Amino acid sequence: MGALRIALTVIFIIVCIALTVSVLMQEGKSAGLGSISGAAESYWGKVKGRSMEGMLAKITRVLAIVFILLAIVLNLNVF
Repeated sequence: MGALRIALTVIFIIVCIALTVSVLMQEGKSAGLGSISGAAESYWGKVKGRSMEGMLAKITRVLAIVFILLAIVLNLNVF
């Protein structure tokens, strides 16, 4: 069981680094002065789910769920 704990710890560290990178790559939610004139409702604002920003948000969500699950499993002290 020691090898399984080591493998899970290594995966946990990789997920931590990937989660940090994906959060840092995202843009801020504030649109600045563009939101006053309605520039946030442009074409790119409407299709954010298929853009790079939308993909980063999905990746961040998945990595956060894996992070929480691995943290719980590693703290069970079953191994």
